[in-house]
Amino acid sequence: MSTKFSDFYNDDDNKVSPMERAKIEFEVELIGKIIEAREAQGLTQQELADISGVKQSSIARLEKLKSTPQIDTLFRILTPMGYKLTIVPNSETV
Repeated sequence: MSTKFSDFYNDDDNKVSPMERAKIEFEVELIGKIIEAREAQGLTQQELADISGVKQSSIARLEKLKSTPQIDTLFRILTPMGYKLTIVPNSETV
């Protein structure tokens, strides 16, 4: 029997710490917002690659959560779409 990530993640007896869970949720939300931004602009991954200088295969890996983007990669992807990263208070902890 194979264990899926979702089984492990959702099991209350698992070893995912609250910090690890928060990191995973942060990455999923961040990448989801990047995908939404790309789609809102009507861009394919290849078109985003062309305007950002980031390889399409890198964008695909990022969107599949197969890699964690570096800050400079985020900057190169977001800037040509007219977006930027901002730091705001977390309403759950403030």
